[in-house]
Amino acid sequence: MAKSVAVILAGCGVYDGTEVHEASAVLVHLSRAGAKVQMFAPDMDQMHVINHCEGKPSEEKRNVLQESARIARGEVKDLSTLETTAFDAIIIPGGFGVAKNLSDWAVKGKECSVQPQVERLIKEFNVKGKPLGMCCISPVLAAKVLPGCEITVGQDKECKMWPNAQTAGTMTEMGCKHVNKNVGQAHIDVKNKLVTTSAFMCNAPIHEIYDGIGVMVKEVLKLA
Repeated sequence: MAKSVAVILAGCGVYDGTEVHEASAVLVHLSRAGAKVQMFAPDMDQMHVINHCEGKPSEEKRNVLQESARIARGEVKDLSTLETTAFDAIIIPGGFGVAKNLSDWAVKGKECSVQPQVERLIKEFNVKGKPLGMCCISPVLAAKVLPGCEITVGQDKECKMWPNAQTAGTMTEMGCKHVNKNVGQAHIDVKNKLVTTSAFMCNAPIHEIYDGIGVMVKEVLKLA
């Protein structure tokens, strides 16, 4: 029987929303596996809007749900309507929207809070023993909501390939266990049915990031 998977988006664009390539990789791998997918996003204003040509904030305002519809080709629902009983698993791609719209990690770091709807869903899926998949920066949501969980955002030593390695140390300070993994690997927290992979936290070729996300998706579906 086909698995039903909810994918949570956070806008459209790496610097202020969902990382488009990560979302696309998730959707392609889910499609190849024959999963039924419904995308969701919170109906709220973005923290801010970034001009992706310049990497600088602009003065305009944008809605997370409306921006997410660009990735979903219009097939996206308000996150408040997501019912855990209707899905076997949930996957959250990365991108700065996770750290700005689904949480305030970008501003507060380890003192961050998670958007209430997202926090509720992570807890409900966890309590019901349903798997969660996260990549890039989105494991920070689990680190905050599921104390003691095991995650990976790649490596914990800074280098050219891992320019964001300090993130691993910060998540450890939040009480979770960080496990070093290469870009093509995923870590499985068996107890919490939580599967994470580094994706664009690693400075790697896009096909390697795509493949690593595929490993994450495959393991989530196996747990579902």
